[in-house]
Amino acid sequence: MSNIAMDTAKLIDMLPEQDQAFAYEFVKKLILAWDPDFTKLTPEEAAKLKDAEESGFVAEQDIDWSQIGQ
Repeated sequence: MSNIAMDTAKLIDMLPEQDQAFAYEFVKKLILAWDPDFTKLTPEEAAKLKDAEESGFVAEQDIDWSQIGQ
């Protein structure tokens, strides 16, 4: 978790419970406005995906692409 995210969580934790709920709903609306279908990657997720794609764990020629989705 980034320092900003941890600092934000600490700040929200200082609020009264009702205000914490409001802050949570506000952040949730921001996230949904930014990525409504949860398809965007964070920089950390993008790095992990790139590493996985370049790892060579499964060679493309070893995949029978005609069988995908059947």
